[in-house]
Amino acid sequence: MVAHGKLKPVEVCDLCGFDNWHFLARFDEKPSGETDFGFSPYRRELWRCGGCGHIVNSHKFDMTTIYEGAYWDSTYASSIKATFDKIMNLPPEKSDNRQRVKAINEFWTSQGRNDFGSLLDIGSGLAVFPAAMQVAGWDVTALDPDARASQFASDVAGVKGLSVDFMTLSNDLQYDLISLNKVLEHVPFMVEMLARTKMFLKPDGFVYIELPDGEGAIEESALREEFFVEHYCAFSMASIEAIIEKSGFEIVQIDRLIEPSSKYTLRAFLRTS
Repeated sequence: MVAHGKLKPVEVCDLCGFDNWHFLARFDEKPSGETDFGFSPYRRELWRCGGCGHIVNSHKFDMTTIYEGAYWDSTYASSIKATFDKIMNLPPEKSDNRQRVKAINEFWTSQGRNDFGSLLDIGSGLAVFPAAMQVAGWDVTALDPDARASQFASDVAGVKGLSVDFMTLSNDLQYDLISLNKVLEHVPFMVEMLARTKMFLKPDGFVYIELPDGEGAIEESALREEFFVEHYCAFSMASIEAIIEKSGFEIVQIDRLIEPSSKYTLRAFLRTS
């Protein structure tokens, strides 16, 4: 890292419209723990919006194809089943996933909903979360653009797998709950993706989102995984509220937490406004 940046974002902040950016950090090599996507030369910077505190990754890497196989290959392929089993078997107090399921189920009952319904999990990846929600009594569909992830969800996680880009999904099904668990930070069209969930949400349904809390994580280190290259951004409390409003939702509940894995996280339950 160096003290001065040259990759300053030229556009105004997508979420608040402010055009004053503050340099945070520069990386000339991949941080320890970050997935190696073969970017060379490696050069990126972190900048924070002076208006809402949103933190963006600024670089010239081509990110358009990493989810067409590279992400799965680099993250899971060598030990997929072992990784799934290890996470599923963590004790509840050490499991981000079990704590996530607990929080969702407690929210659901707090809304007077006695029976768990249908869940569409967008960007399911390894399908640990869909599997745990299915065990808890939900009727789960795991959506992922990688066909191997969808097949794994069906064969191993025991849920319905759907292999499609959510932005082109055209079925007429509607769900009680739609989840975007650490997904929106991976796409450049966050507002559009979140807004599109309304097409598949029952009138009395809810959307659950989790996002990296950059506001909290940056106080510890710019080297943390919340700022890894596959994340277009990391959020502040102001910027998560902005994306929710821009997407046509209202906040029912919002929380800031540090998960058992030490991840800094913002999570929110939404309904259509």
